[in-house]
Amino acid sequence: MTAMLALSVNMALTHPRRYQLRARADRQRQTRERIVAATVALHQEVGPARTTIAEIARRAGVQRLTVYNHFPQVSDLLRACQRHFLASNPPPDIAAGHSQEDALTRLEEALTDLYRWYRANEAMERNVHRDRHLVPELHGLMRIADSRLDATSAAYSELVGGKAATSASLRSLVRLALEFSSWEVLAGQGMTDAEIANLMRRAVSALS
Repeated sequence: MTAMLALSVNMALTHPRRYQLRARADRQRQTRERIVAATVALHQEVGPARTTIAEIARRAGVQRLTVYNHFPQVSDLLRACQRHFLASNPPPDIAAGHSQEDALTRLEEALTDLYRWYRANEAMERNVHRDRHLVPELHGLMRIADSRLDATSAAYSELVGGKAATSASLRSLVRLALEFSSWEVLAGQGMTDAEIANLMRRAVSALS
C-alpha cells in the first residue's frame, strides 16, 4: 500500500498533466458505472418504462445533466445496462448439438438451463418483456435477442425433425418453448423447471 501511494505521489509530481487526466478518466468511469448500476437496479424493481432520469441521477449521486452527458441517447444507456446485467448474470449456452440421435435430450437439457436462468432473473425478465413495446429503444434491442432465439429454434427444429424441419408448426413449437412467457405461465402453475422442460420435449417429440 505504501509503495503504491509513493508511486502515485511520484506520478503526480513528475507528470502532473498525465496524472490529472488519468484521475479524471477514473472518476468518469466510476460515475458511468454508478449510473449503469442504478439504472439496472431500477429496471429490475420498477421496469424500464417507469425508470426516470431523475431517479437514476438520485441513486447514482449525480446531476441529471451528468446522466445525459454520459449517455446522450436512451439506446446507449440500455445497451450499457444490458452488458452490465448479462456480465453479472451470464445466460446459459443453449446452442443445439450436432447429433440427431440425442437432439431431444440436448433440447431438454438446454431448456432446463434456460428456465433456471429465467427463474433466477424473473423480475428483470418480466419487466423488460412487459415494457418492451412501451420503450422503442428497448424493443429494438430485444429484437436482436429475438433473432438469436429464432436462429436457435431453427437449429433445434432441423436437428430434431430432420426432413420434418420444414414444418412451420415444429419451428413455432420450439420457438415457443424458448420464450420467457411460456416458462412464466407454466412456472406460475407450480411446475418445476425440469418438469416444464420435459413437457416441452414431449410436445416437440410428438410433433416431429
